[in-house]
Amino acid sequence: MVSGICGSGKTTLSTTLSARLGLPRFELDAMYHGPRWVKRPEFETEVDAFSATPRWVTEDQYSGALGDLLWQRADTLVWLDLPRPTVMRRVVRRSIVRAAARRELWNGNRERFQDWLEADHPIRDAWSRHGDKRRQTTERIDRHPHLTVIRLCSGTEVRHWVSRLLPGASTP
Repeated sequence: MVSGICGSGKTTLSTTLSARLGLPRFELDAMYHGPRWVKRPEFETEVDAFSATPRWVTEDQYSGALGDLLWQRADTLVWLDLPRPTVMRRVVRRSIVRAAARRELWNGNRERFQDWLEADHPIRDAWSRHGDKRRQTTERIDRHPHLTVIRLCSGTEVRHWVSRLLPGASTP
């Protein structure tokens, strides 16, 4: 499982790990968001089903709906504990590209510039919850001592870790 605040690179790293390790990847955003950004009623059931299997990779998200289910079932946590300036640069760039391109994200949903005014927009979330996410992740790690935890604190550390783990692999 890959953990981190919005914009830290969870999806990119999960995709890379899936491809290089041959793990099935489950994108929680796609499973969670139905049309018009409404939560899909099947979400918890689908997550329960895939996470009961022995091999998977996903992002650490939606703890309000899932509680510690994924934390209990994962064997490894890769924590992207990147500095706020790095995260903000990434999440702003991502949001600009998504809104300008009007690219479909999940189930017909698209990010729009006016969405940036919403309290739960990823840019606002990354800024306001950066410190809280670090504290919450530390507390959850303490509650789940069975996890192998890999804490990466910069983009350079992420690239080096991936290259050491998977020689010759392209890195995020």
